[in-house]
Amino acid sequence: MPTVLVTGATGGIGLQTAKVLARMGHSVLIHGRDPRKGAAAVDAVRAAAVAGTLIRFVQADFTSLRQVEHLAAEVVASVPRLDVLINNAGCGNLVRRVTTDGYETTFAVNHLAPFLLTNLLLDKLKKSGPARIVNVASRAHRNQELDFDDLMSERDYRVMRTYGRSKLANILFTRALARRLAGSNVTTNCLHPGLIATGIGQTNAWAKLGWKLIVYLRGGISVADGAKTSVYLATSPEVEGLSSGYYSKCRLAELQTRAEAVSDAVGERLWKVSEGLVGLPCLS
Repeated sequence: MPTVLVTGATGGIGLQTAKVLARMGHSVLIHGRDPRKGAAAVDAVRAAAVAGTLIRFVQADFTSLRQVEHLAAEVVASVPRLDVLINNAGCGNLVRRVTTDGYETTFAVNHLAPFLLTNLLLDKLKKSGPARIVNVASRAHRNQELDFDDLMSERDYRVMRTYGRSKLANILFTRALARRLAGSNVTTNCLHPGLIATGIGQTNAWAKLGWKLIVYLRGGISVADGAKTSVYLATSPEVEGLSSGYYSKCRLAELQTRAEAVSDAVGERLWKVSEGLVGLPCLS
């Protein structure tokens, strides 16, 4: 029975993704930071699951790299196989915040945490192969480029620019990881889920309302539709053996940024910097 880890799965498209995968007969590890939301998510996914599947909550706050390490260790020790990793967790903050590790929160949660988690789970995925890694990016990467002199947005924090750069980092990570996985039994792809009124990262009621209004005016889609491409990349035979792609609406899509911003050289530079920031030895 295939086993999938979905990060950020206690709400939004992560929860919907978990429900659909459970309905298809997958065992699902539901990641989140809030145990109460985790318990509710487990109940909701179990209600949709095929009998006999494993549905379990695993906890970690992605603003702490130590907790990411503990999550990886728990997954490795607690399940016999891991067939799919869906890096879905993400955030976006109206004001600049710093994690316990001293990093800007959006970049840390959206890029550094999945970078570390994925690398720590690679051996498990390879032993379980063929396996897949799915990274939820965003169309917010459009017209962005990384500023390696200010990855933590200390000089000029703007919520959408910082978020967009973190999503560009997701794409660069996917492409660099695919190069490293070439010839293995593990593939990786990324996606734009669509514009969805999930209120990601917004704790202020007015901010949530404003975001929902923007989504409505721009023709946002439902959570159910937003999860479709994640499920497609995790399960479809159409993408078996394919790697490094950027998908939208369950098909390959054009990257909407300058070629220089997604060059292999930039991706390799980001990989090296990320290794240092998360404290990993050189994995290249």
